[in-house]
Amino acid sequence: MIYDLVLHGGTLMTPGGEARCDVAVRDGRIVDLGTFGPTKGERAIDCTGLHVLPGVIDTQVHFREPGMEHKEDLQTGTAGAALGGVTGVFEMPNTNPSTTTQESIEDKLSRAEGRAWVEHAFYVGASAGNVDELARLERLPGVCGVKIFMGSSTGTLLVADDEVLEAVLRAGTRRCAIHSEDDARLTERRGMTKGTGDPSLHPVWRDVETAVRSTKRLLRLARKTGRRVHVLHISTADELPLLQANRDIATVEFTPQHLTLSAPECYEQLGTLAQMNPPLRSAEHRAGLWEALRRGLADVIGSDHAPHTLEEKARPYPGSPSGMPGVQTLLPLMLDHVAEGRLTLRRLVELTSAGPQRVFGLANKGRIAVGYDADFTLVDLKAKRTIERSWMATRSGWSPFEGRTVRGWPIATVVRGNVVMKDDELIGSPIGKPFQFVETLAPEG
Repeated sequence: MIYDLVLHGGTLMTPGGEARCDVAVRDGRIVDLGTFGPTKGERAIDCTGLHVLPGVIDTQVHFREPGMEHKEDLQTGTAGAALGGVTGVFEMPNTNPSTTTQESIEDKLSRAEGRAWVEHAFYVGASAGNVDELARLERLPGVCGVKIFMGSSTGTLLVADDEVLEAVLRAGTRRCAIHSEDDARLTERRGMTKGTGDPSLHPVWRDVETAVRSTKRLLRLARKTGRRVHVLHISTADELPLLQANRDIATVEFTPQHLTLSAPECYEQLGTLAQMNPPLRSAEHRAGLWEALRRGLADVIGSDHAPHTLEEKARPYPGSPSGMPGVQTLLPLMLDHVAEGRLTLRRLVELTSAGPQRVFGLANKGRIAVGYDADFTLVDLKAKRTIERSWMATRSGWSPFEGRTVRGWPIATVVRGNVVMKDDELIGSPIGKPFQFVETLAPEG
């Protein structure tokens, strides 16, 4: 029997752990695991010395299309994903216009067709104006869930008061992803940054209490309504006991930035390039995140890829926009943490493949097993590379991690049996399709 593709000679990261065997692919699906050798495939990839991971899924990216394509678009953003070993992304709704209607969701899906290098889905943004429609919108094809901005929103996406937040949480059943910062406190404290030009004030303005107060409110209303929530980009150690006590309704996402950088050094070295929401905080908070990750509290790692041009970031603080590119560097950074012994490769797979599948109910993704889609990320754990600007595909043209040397690098990205990246080069043309979700698939029969 000849297969469409055979990956041979590598070490697979399967649900049961590491396995030295080959993978056979037909019609975009995994059809067998065993010992086949390259002659059993119309195409073959020699994975000797490499680890074969289930495709990495980045659950938090801002690709800026429509409305802000000068910073990023769906093609350049997904190209960066593929180059970074990421096989699928969930894209955020704070574009222009915001993704709050069926028309805007369908527009993004249409824009991605034939231009997205990897699999993709889009969040529908919650607002006071679309509460009555959310239960229907969240079940449309290509929608990964509902995004709620409790603070730091754009356009009409702010859900700041408890009445609207409770109404949003009651409107539907799929998991809500939350940006948890208390908008009232942000407004009260905004004046402390005016005219300072000092980005190191960012975590002072958007302080720990801003995050804790918001997360307490969120968890109280999630408990009241019975709605599952996924709290994004946790930045404080103080929120972790609250989240631990609510594991039955709340899942947790960290970013590589909050696990890698810390204040005040990041602001001294990078200035406004280190500015993001919620802020990068002290080493003590970073250590708290790592301890929570080791104890199993973290469910997902997402990049919060949020590019702006260098010209925009050069505006004096606080007029500079918050956010930084990250989809392309997510995996190299986390592989370097594996090399440094901060987490195991198996735990990384849980956070970037199995975790997204479990939390969001992805169909046929997230593991190397027969019947699943043939999405793979091939990595060399021993490769030592420096992150360089010339490697970055983002239209914004920079990375806060430029010049950083890491150990561990993505060698190839395979989407449904199609090799879309190998040895830092994109291959072929964009073939990404919308993700499917178990909760939105029609029953058979």
